[in-house]
Amino acid sequence: MTTHRLASGRTGSRSRADALVRRAARWLVDQHRERLPFCGLPADCVPVDVDEAYAIQDAFVAAKARDCGAPVGWKIALSNPAMQRFVGLDEPVAGRLHARQLVASPARTRAAAYGRLLIEFEIAVELGHDLPPRPGGYTRERVADAVAAVRPAFELADDRGADYATLNAHGLQLVADNAWNEGAIFGERRTDWRRLELAELFGIVTIDGQQVGIGSGRDLMGHPLDALAWLASHASGRGRTMRAGEVAILGSLVTSKFPLPGERLGFELEGFDPIELQID
Repeated sequence: MTTHRLASGRTGSRSRADALVRRAARWLVDQHRERLPFCGLPADCVPVDVDEAYAIQDAFVAAKARDCGAPVGWKIALSNPAMQRFVGLDEPVAGRLHARQLVASPARTRAAAYGRLLIEFEIAVELGHDLPPRPGGYTRERVADAVAAVRPAFELADDRGADYATLNAHGLQLVADNAWNEGAIFGERRTDWRRLELAELFGIVTIDGQQVGIGSGRDLMGHPLDALAWLASHASGRGRTMRAGEVAILGSLVTSKFPLPGERLGFELEGFDPIELQID
């Protein structure tokens, strides 16, 4: 599956694509604003391929930025091939993080503010140098030189009650919908991250103090920096730069959880202070 920018040899085709992108982005904004149940895009704005889906994502992110702040980070979803097949895709999904939706732990949020809140348990990296477009993309070694710090993180997402049994018909919509991201919560920042064996780090998830999941850095495409390399290569293929100061969350070490009001979630990443999220 390619990740090149949308292109067309005919003015008419480009005009059709541009109109489709605008309609789809407006529809997604309205769906999220009203917290309507997840459903397929209307027939007149269904993307024909992944390039068109990312063009819709760009327009949706730009519209969302008016309320949620500028895009200041990145995310990767579906890093597991089994999950990709589950939604009918053959590669991970990249998305953006917005400035006003990023906070520090401990934090709290209201379940009623989402269609259906889901939480993921992530390793995050902060970039100290730009990762601009480059021929051939990026390797683990090249992205490592750009990492200024590593942090544990929760990702907040909203699937709006999606029926997972039918998601394989809507894989491109997941791309267009910015992979459902609604923010992230960050913990302790370590600049001495090279002292850590990132692939070997264990993460333990608790709900109200009871362990509900465990995973390791190897669950992120084999190594967290391999996940970052995929993300940087994806951005490069679309002519984008991952910039110094931006943050990237690299996928969940543990299966997503659907928290209930009153629950307190904890995530303890080896080598870091635990982070906490209270659900109201």
